[in-house]
Amino acid sequence: MNRDYEQTNFFDLLLNPAEAEAPPVAQAVEAEPEPALEEDITPVAPPVSEDLQGRLPPEARRALIALLRHGVIMADGKRLLFEALCRYRAGIQEHLADINLRLLLDEKAGMAMLLSQADADDGDEDDDDSGSLISRRTLSLYDTLLLLVLRKHYQEREAAGEQRVIIDNERIESALRPFLPLTNSSRGDQRQLSGALSNMKERRILAAVRGEDDRYEITPVIRYAVNAAFLEQMLSEYTQLAERAGGETRDE
Repeated sequence: MNRDYEQTNFFDLLLNPAEAEAPPVAQAVEAEPEPALEEDITPVAPPVSEDLQGRLPPEARRALIALLRHGVIMADGKRLLFEALCRYRAGIQEHLADINLRLLLDEKAGMAMLLSQADADDGDEDDDDSGSLISRRTLSLYDTLLLLVLRKHYQEREAAGEQRVIIDNERIESALRPFLPLTNSSRGDQRQLSGALSNMKERRILAAVRGEDDRYEITPVIRYAVNAAFLEQMLSEYTQLAERAGGETRDE
């Protein structure tokens, strides 16, 4: 009986394979997923908000970074950066205002300068209290005298119509000579002068003249370091002090 069934079923399978009874299939049991290992879990970064992507275009950002890094941008040396500062002035100024800084832009002179917002205020606040990224540095007496000498020369040559104001070591030494009694320096003290000139170059007040080590260009930055009224007053006071110091030295 069982054999007949097996034979019939076998022949039916050969003749009509589609109608043959399929053997029972065990129902698959869905296995529970294994817990992921901690190292297999990759953190998904949240989407970046449009506000965090910045509002300034790349060109303006590059100019702003250069200004923050160097403090002064001159059109002669960095034309594209200077033009970007002019083009995006409003947006850059808005950004700087958030960190208590401001942009001084002199398009005629081709100069952009970073200033502390405290410089525009009348109050005499300490650097620690003003919250400014720009720290005030006190100049030595020698540096102050050099700054006044450079400002005087710049003012005279600018009034004469010169577009670029150049000065050499010999003229600087000659202008400083009346003030030497105040500084306890001799005419041949080149080390002190060299250090003071390097300081002025770091502050972008002086720029090197290519191919001439003993000549410097006085940049328009000096206009904002010393104003004309203050210049005359300080030169007059220092001249009187130097004459007194020189007389006392001769009496001794």
